[in-house]
Amino acid sequence: MDDVTFAVLGTGGIGRRTLDVSRHKEGLTPVAACDRDGVAVDEEGLDVAELLDATEGNVASGPEESADGTTPATPTDDYASDGGLASSASETSSDPRSDGGAAAVEGSTASDGVKQTGEGAGIVASDQGEPTETPIDDVIAESDAIDAVLIALPNLEHDFIPRIAERFADAGYEGVLVDVLKRSRVIGMLDDRAEALEDSGITFVCGAGATPGFLTGAAALTAQSFVEVEEVEIWWGVGLKSGYEDNRGTVREDIAHLDGYDVQTAREMSDEEIEDLVDEHDGVLEFRDMEHADDVLLERAGICDADDVTVGGVLDVRSDEKPTTTTVRVTGRTFDGERGTNTFELDDATSMEANVNGPALGYLKAAVLRNRAGDYGVYGPAEIMPSF
Repeated sequence: MDDVTFAVLGTGGIGRRTLDVSRHKEGLTPVAACDRDGVAVDEEGLDVAELLDATEGNVASGPEESADGTTPATPTDDYASDGGLASSASETSSDPRSDGGAAAVEGSTASDGVKQTGEGAGIVASDQGEPTETPIDDVIAESDAIDAVLIALPNLEHDFIPRIAERFADAGYEGVLVDVLKRSRVIGMLDDRAEALEDSGITFVCGAGATPGFLTGAAALTAQSFVEVEEVEIWWGVGLKSGYEDNRGTVREDIAHLDGYDVQTAREMSDEEIEDLVDEHDGVLEFRDMEHADDVLLERAGICDADDVTVGGVLDVRSDEKPTTTTVRVTGRTFDGERGTNTFELDDATSMEANVNGPALGYLKAAVLRNRAGDYGVYGPAEIMPSF
């Protein structure tokens, strides 16, 4: 296939690792990247090594603090949990198309949770970066040279990613959008925008990380042995090999699945409160019956009912080693009446980074092929299998 040019929205842990992995995949050229304060664009290809060095430690974490150092009662509308992009409610209208600033917080510094390794924060520390108050719009302005965009923002605000998709459609973008979202309810919000995305010429692959994403596709493939699927169990284990500091946004989002917590409480927690919670659990958090989008994505692919899917896992924020083996178990009945369980298992040596960012880029490449063939709309990972 022809080379694929792509952009990354957000240079927190997921965004940076995506750029890193792309160097090991043929036919992928990153030409744009942005975070809350800056944008880097080069149609010939970004210098990924320099950009990664400049954005080392670029992680936005807890809710913005007020002038007196306290956490506001109502977090910002577009709070970005994994670094990169956020928006102050006082600076932008609730309509994401109201102006070009729906992704910028003016004056963000290291004290906001974004660390610096050079003059300025994040991408503006790079020789390739330029400061901006409108990073997403700056990427959209270059979209004629961009085949695909990876939205590397696991944001707690449910409609954040759907609204970004809407902005690209409103701008007339023709290409691929891929996200690594986790929550089931977001799929419906994307489906509500499917007609607008299709009319624009956008192929959107939602939930294309590890779970949902990689393991969703594995479940779909494993289910082919059966004529009736009774149950899909996804159980994951993650040891933060890349470090807690580089994954605070992901940890915060996962905390919303713990008993006694929800999206709102997780959003409002300070970094200190999260660290206290981690200490209470000796660094190991266990999740059951998570709201992961694998359920609706498998249902839309015709594999099984969403109610037949359960997702859970164990996160160890203090160890490189996985606390449990990541496994997909699909139970069903075959055409000849036998009942069995097929199991897909990931080797413990494959890291979260490898299992999120590798498949995400694989889905991105596969989606570009569909887009170039004129296949537009919203798809789940079980409908589009990744390309190496």
